[in-house]
Amino acid sequence: MAEISAQLVKQLREMTDAGMMDCKKALVETNGDLEKAMEFLREKGLSKAAKKADRIAAEGVISIKVSQDLKNAVMLEINSETDFVAKNDAFKALIEKTTQNTESQNITSVEKLQDAMIDGEKFSDYLNSQIAKIGENIVVRRLVNIKADNNGIVTGYVHSNARVGVLLSVKCSSQANAQKISDLIRNICMHAAAMKPQVLNYNSFEKDFIEKEKVALKAELEKENEELKRLGKPLKAIPEFISRCELTQEVLQAQEAKLKEELKKQGKPEAIWDKIIPGQMDRFIADNTLIDQRLTLMGQFFVMDDKKTIAQIIEDKSREINDKIEILEYIRFELGEGIEKKVEDFASEVAAQIQ
Repeated sequence: MAEISAQLVKQLREMTDAGMMDCKKALVETNGDLEKAMEFLREKGLSKAAKKADRIAAEGVISIKVSQDLKNAVMLEINSETDFVAKNDAFKALIEKTTQNTESQNITSVEKLQDAMIDGEKFSDYLNSQIAKIGENIVVRRLVNIKADNNGIVTGYVHSNARVGVLLSVKCSSQANAQKISDLIRNICMHAAAMKPQVLNYNSFEKDFIEKEKVALKAELEKENEELKRLGKPLKAIPEFISRCELTQEVLQAQEAKLKEELKKQGKPEAIWDKIIPGQMDRFIADNTLIDQRLTLMGQFFVMDDKKTIAQIIEDKSREINDKIEILEYIRFELGEGIEKKVEDFASEVAAQIQ
């Protein structure tokens, strides 16, 4: 059996926010494997912290440039070693020039950016000269370039701290209608920046992922219910399903039949069932799509109207403009995603990327 050091227990605790003894037990059960220990804690409902990707150690900015006609947009993550330099005027000028040139020259990758021309010289040479001037390593870590559909638009939002950015591409049946919804789409970008959906919709989920998440979610709710029971508060329902991808037509029809039977037993007149059942079905779907609400943009309740999901907001707006609004692409950058906290010397990380 692997030796479980205090440092390893401390690391697992920082990653999961679980109790020290729970962390030690998880490591013992998994023979010191950190990844398996994290999964062990999740399945027991003991992991409270966000995923590792949420714990970031990078400095720099997320920058976005959207064309005036909303037909093209770019988003870049540009890293620096310190937060101090990220606020430097010379660094800000570099960000603005790099972002504008990326959009105007239709640059689609970091590799192509390095060979692009800026102020009469290759970008790689320009960047090196700015590094020498600013006195700190700087790297363009990643970028995306999105073009709108013929009858669509693309827009975005960067949070005020410049650490989070979102791009959304949508289409309608006419360009005029797409332009009409630009404010709504930007508001949805703001929602995504704050609420951190990982994917656009439930179609991104694999069956194995859903089954794994269901075990962890049920364990989490059961753990919460233990505390609620101790406090004498109402318990949370343990859902049979967790994602819209599980709610097949057969499942929904069976639930509707069940609701009708209950209304019949209650003596409710059949003439008013159609006024009751839609609301009850919406409640059933909400109660059985908890993973969608956590991880998908379309499944989350809109921060500006928390009675409706983003999908429902889109449906309502589609009816209002007599068109079908379709979100084609959703991209969210958060500064330092994928750079784990254990990377304490971020200067070395940036230097390694430049080499």
